[in-house]
Amino acid sequence: MSQIDKASRRQKIKDRSRASVCGTLAKPRLCVYRSLSQIYAQLIDDANGKTVVAVSTMSKENRALSGSKSERCRVIGSQLAQKALAAGITTVVFDRNGFRYHGRVKALADGAREAGLIF
Repeated sequence: MSQIDKASRRQKIKDRSRASVCGTLAKPRLCVYRSLSQIYAQLIDDANGKTVVAVSTMSKENRALSGSKSERCRVIGSQLAQKALAAGITTVVFDRNGFRYHGRVKALADGAREAGLIF
């Protein structure tokens, strides 16, 4: 399977799931992006088109994280949940962004749930 096929396949999956997943200020969308070595997560208010909270492995406080990629994702999920709870957000809608709910994406979701987010 070529790279173009993979990208177009993921885009189709992403479009299908985005049709049913929409975030509001009270219940924002938790969007996850996974690259080969990094992970990015943000809470998005689709009604206003604003990012409420964002966390990634590239931010200054997280560059020194050690451990496997899945362990770092779990930490990122818990940091996102802590920031969301500080902003008064307790419930979110999970958007896996076309990626399988497996491995690092699942670890991030589990970390966010353990830290108190509901989805």
